[in-house]
Amino acid sequence: MSCHHARVRHAVILAGGTGTRLWPASRRARPKQLLPIGPGGETLLAAAIRRARAVVQGDDRIVVVTPASQAAATRDVIPGIELIAEPIARNTAAAIGLAAATLVRRDREATLVVLPADHHISDEAGLTRVLERGLAAVEEDDAIGTVGITPSRAETGFGYLEVDAATPGEIVPVLRFVEKPDRATAEQYVASKRYLWNAGMFFASAKRLIAELENHIPPIGRAVQEIVAGTARAEDLYPQLPAISIDHGVMERVSRVFTIPASVGWDDIGSWAALPALLGRDAADNTIAGSALVIDGRGNIILGDDMTVATLGVSELVIVKSGNAMLVMAKSEAQRVREVVEALDSAGLDDLL
Repeated sequence: MSCHHARVRHAVILAGGTGTRLWPASRRARPKQLLPIGPGGETLLAAAIRRARAVVQGDDRIVVVTPASQAAATRDVIPGIELIAEPIARNTAAAIGLAAATLVRRDREATLVVLPADHHISDEAGLTRVLERGLAAVEEDDAIGTVGITPSRAETGFGYLEVDAATPGEIVPVLRFVEKPDRATAEQYVASKRYLWNAGMFFASAKRLIAELENHIPPIGRAVQEIVAGTARAEDLYPQLPAISIDHGVMERVSRVFTIPASVGWDDIGSWAALPALLGRDAADNTIAGSALVIDGRGNIILGDDMTVATLGVSELVIVKSGNAMLVMAKSEAQRVREVVEALDSAGLDDLL
């Protein structure tokens, strides 16, 4: 490696999700990344911080970006980790920009790994190797990179990365980012072996991220630097910023992006249907968290918090009791939970949101 100023590695954890598809456990004041739904009651955010600790030296190199409305609840879950609070959520380009602008003022040569706070990884050692590889690539030639997950199914809920060849663990160029596909397209992608899931994990130097934001989304590029420099207030600038993802705003427009194909047991805990990936299944294919009893039923997902949920003779249901609300649905409808949240919102039932 060339003898330049030693780069310091930082992790930026994005904890801004609302998690409407995990209602009623996920609420405005306690979004999904703060739910103790992992093995042993671990929150998704705590798991993300544990993964960050594997590749950066010390908790002072980890920042968590979250909307101000969630800051207090987030601080309770992760005392001692620095929090950057956004006045309102404006999607990932602004969130990552604010973190990059904060870190580049401390260290001109900071390299960043950006990790979402709501993912599940079963092979954590494998992920650590991939993250180390990506950070090293950024340090070598100021590249911008992503993690591409080898698809295990034709998933319509994720974006994809197109590559020439998906060699596991090797750095390969991204040909293009593609939107969430329909079922037939997703099946073609998986069959071709030239598409990877876009896991929303990124590598870049803080300096390069700021430059790309200035180049491709100037209002965000300027605003985040003014906020961090103290020449403008976040509360004044944020409402005018475009709500755009880093993928659309920057990654799709940058000329050279690499990815590292990875099979690390990754899943996005986007809906109740993903809970078996997190907690496993019993002999009858049921996933049970909290206090529940299933008699003569298969393929159910049941989560009871402070009361026992008993089922008899029903299969393929999701039943979630959390606080003052309960959800019962067919497992096949798991993507539609936000319709319940929208209906409650329309009815003005704020105490359920």
